[in-house]
Amino acid sequence: MTLGKLLFGGSVCAATFLALSVSAEAKRARCFTSDDGYFPCSYRAIDGAGSFRISAPGYPTYVLEVDGPGFAYGYVNLGRRNVPLPGQFVRSRDDGACWNNPQTNTKLCTW
Repeated sequence: MTLGKLLFGGSVCAATFLALSVSAEAKRARCFTSDDGYFPCSYRAIDGAGSFRISAPGYPTYVLEVDGPGFAYGYVNLGRRNVPLPGQFVRSRDDGACWNNPQTNTKLCTW
């Protein structure tokens, strides 16, 4: 392997690591849940599929894991344990920042 290939490979690895670390940083957002109403929160992307985590002091931490385009499953962190939310969440057609659960009539949004 030549020195040029080694340097190029190292640069690609460094760029990939930087891109992943930037996307994993928490961002300030405004959140809404059916149970908690509106509140300022931190939004953190979990993967490239659109899964995310929202958290805020005094509120539960919510995680939506995208299962396929427009569909996700949710969890809420209650202290030391994650509790699965019943049913499946569907991305809102009216507002792409919102996810609705038709089985439980709940909504989770981040802006």
